[in-house]
Amino acid sequence: MDAQEAWADSKFDRGPNTISSYFQRSGIYIFLISFACVYYLSNASLMLGHYDLGWHLAAGDLIRDQGKIPFGDPWSFTSGGRQWYNLSWLWDVIASVLFQYMKFGGLTLFVVACGAVIVGYLASVCLSSGASAAAVSISVFSACLLYPSFATPPNVYLAASPNTSTMLFSVIFYGECLKRTRWLLLPAIMVLWVNMHGGFLLGFLIVGVFCGAALLKRDWAGLKIYSFAGVGCFIAIFINPLGWHIYDGVAATLGHFVQAYITEWLSFYQNISMPGSMPGILYISIFVGLELRYRDSCPVESRLLAWLFLFLGLYQFRYLSFFFLFSAVPLAFHLDRLLPKQLNNLEVQKSLLAAGIIGACALPLTFMQVEPALGLPEMISEQDARYLQTHFPHARLLNHWNVGGTLIFFTRGAVPVFVDGRAATAYPDDLLRDYFKLPELEIDETAWDTVLEKYQIDTVLWVKAHEELRRFLVGKRGWKEEYAGLYESIYVKP
Repeated sequence: MDAQEAWADSKFDRGPNTISSYFQRSGIYIFLISFACVYYLSNASLMLGHYDLGWHLAAGDLIRDQGKIPFGDPWSFTSGGRQWYNLSWLWDVIASVLFQYMKFGGLTLFVVACGAVIVGYLASVCLSSGASAAAVSISVFSACLLYPSFATPPNVYLAASPNTSTMLFSVIFYGECLKRTRWLLLPAIMVLWVNMHGGFLLGFLIVGVFCGAALLKRDWAGLKIYSFAGVGCFIAIFINPLGWHIYDGVAATLGHFVQAYITEWLSFYQNISMPGSMPGILYISIFVGLELRYRDSCPVESRLLAWLFLFLGLYQFRYLSFFFLFSAVPLAFHLDRLLPKQLNNLEVQKSLLAAGIIGACALPLTFMQVEPALGLPEMISEQDARYLQTHFPHARLLNHWNVGGTLIFFTRGAVPVFVDGRAATAYPDDLLRDYFKLPELEIDETAWDTVLEKYQIDTVLWVKAHEELRRFLVGKRGWKEEYAGLYESIYVKP
């Protein structure tokens, strides 16, 4: 062999080709993550529009200041000594740190980063299951555009709220159960999940579905893996400040009567908005049609989870986001049967890589465009809150549910609130039953008189556009509209 042949046969020239090939195979990830993140950033105002964001930030500040988790409510005058079950204390602390150093831009980037991990994880799961790059790019991109539910605010599930941690950890649980290689990670992830959101119970549902499928298939090795993972996760949930009382906090949310008044717990039909809901309805129709046409083309666990959360989502809207995530794998397999067989995976990846680089370049430009407008929901302004704090610091205030969290953020208890989005985790049932008789277009005068007298209310902070309430308080009860902000009015008892 001469020198030229030896050089041609050497491994020195394989490095660049290998790196290039690896870079091309990553094209699908670059494409999906970059364009999904551009979409998420363009909806940043909706991601920050969660009504509870204010009290979550205030809770994080409080925990960091005190160095402990508070079990009593410091911000209201109506809790009646009830224990406050803060199921999201760790998320609150993380959000507090990000907000201190990076303000709303940092919170937005944190949420978008979580969305990027979800996109990448779903793509990895679909590809490792055997679906082609073209089919995976279509199914994952569709699912990741739809699951945040930007068309139905404030029911947004990729948002600056603890809900995002549940979306993220659900996908990780799903992916690791499908791959079955790193199941020991699940108990460690559960330690984080149980301290970030009450949705940690979904982890047991996911593992349970895989356990049941393994039992039906007589896959004893799989059954052993999932059983050990489930036991480890059960032990992990007790590593939290509430101990076994964590279930009391979860029970105060799941199945509670207050769900009937919160839109995310209502049915899909009650949350439909036109034309915003049309893409989701079309996706569901395509999924159902393909599932009925092709019945044996993907892992049974993926199909079971997709159908389970489709039915749950039709019953309660909040679960529909999980359907979009879990249906990505079955949909990718079904699309593989429809796409032309002559498609070259590597060529598809090259095209996706080129498009993904363009999307990645658009990310900083998109952030710079939306960053100046980032902030809390415009239900109540800081000026409104300061007016209350200055003129009515000792008021017995009856506030609208939606402004409670933001008012807590601005005043930190200087103006104690009547109620906020913490609902049954912080407030007695009797108070919540009294409150939910009030926010109706038609004024129930008896209910209002009862609440005003029972809780000795002398100041009301309510939606400015509620003309019926203005006529009742000012015209019939002699109250005065002391202040009118952009969205809220302050009524004062004579």
